[in-house]
Amino acid sequence: MKHPDRRALLFVLLTVTLDSMGMGLLVPVMPRLLTELSGEGLARAAIYGGWLTAVFAAVQFLAGPLLGSLSDHAGRRPVLLLSLAAFGGSYLLMGIAPSLTWVFVAQVFTGLFGATAATAGACIADVTPAAHRTRNFGSIAAAFGVGLILGPAAGGLLAGYGTRTPFFVAAALSLLNVIYGALVLRESLPASARRPFSWRRANPLGASLLLHRRAPVNLMMAAVLFQRIATTTLPATWPYFTMQVYGWTSRQVGYSLAAYGIATVFMQAGFLRWIDAHIGTRRAASLGLTMLALGFLGFAFGHGERVALLCIPLTTMGFMAGPALVSMLSVRVAADLQGTLQGVIASANGGAAVLTPLLMPWLFSLFSQGRGVPVFPGAPYLL
Repeated sequence: MKHPDRRALLFVLLTVTLDSMGMGLLVPVMPRLLTELSGEGLARAAIYGGWLTAVFAAVQFLAGPLLGSLSDHAGRRPVLLLSLAAFGGSYLLMGIAPSLTWVFVAQVFTGLFGATAATAGACIADVTPAAHRTRNFGSIAAAFGVGLILGPAAGGLLAGYGTRTPFFVAAALSLLNVIYGALVLRESLPASARRPFSWRRANPLGASLLLHRRAPVNLMMAAVLFQRIATTTLPATWPYFTMQVYGWTSRQVGYSLAAYGIATVFMQAGFLRWIDAHIGTRRAASLGLTMLALGFLGFAFGHGERVALLCIPLTTMGFMAGPALVSMLSVRVAADLQGTLQGVIASANGGAAVLTPLLMPWLFSLFSQGRGVPVFPGAPYLL
């Protein structure tokens, strides 16, 4: 079984990396595409961009349990490969879109078929012994981070060859990965462990209720949601917070976020393996959450840039808690519910991606203006 396990893990890691890299490829050129199609300026394009982000996150929130439930019924391999093919097609559609309407239609399909994390996580749970799941889930999270680091850089280079070029490259990468998966990926869920598909369970509420009846995971799922909200708070507020409190420039903000991303990848790919082997998954999760809380308290109440820079490594440890919590959840759920579990986790990610950018910047704005409330820009980090 070792060789198939390694091939499945490699394919899943490549899939997650290319998915996040494909999204990152589009970041540098999306403003230009939106201005070209709308005929309006950057200010209006920024609003369209925000709507596109919200559409993507909302569709992913709904799609995670759907794809996860389908993989529990039909198997991981067909759902992964068909999703990847449709994902590449959505990029192609976006690349040839003649109007803003087509961009939004393509974004709906991108969110729907880009929710492969649920199936990928279930595949990893199928082929990985419980003792090694934390490190492999950590590797998935690190692969996603690597893609987010490489994607924007590559997108900036490709933009020199035309606004639409990064979209076609993202589509090609997805479709090449489908071919690779068709050659190397074996089905990880045996027919005896599958269950009938039900539309009642293929949504966030129905899937959550099913898990509640079959396994005691509700409180831990709440911990996953809160951890996701906390870790997405920093990128949602950091540029505004550091510019106001420390007077940083855009370049300094960019450098700090790049360092933050690199440190996060190291934490999930390297340090998590070591800490999990030495203190166990449960303590690794508790340690990560504790360090995350201490880091945010430092941002909220600390004074000076040095305090902020010292707190960044603490908050990156909070990302270590995510894979550990997912691993703890996976061992409490039967094989025929792994896709459903990963779908609910994907919904938690999507819910956090929708809620955090709406709540935390508003909270920062409220406590930064001093209109009827104390001036306290660190309020989002305290929350």
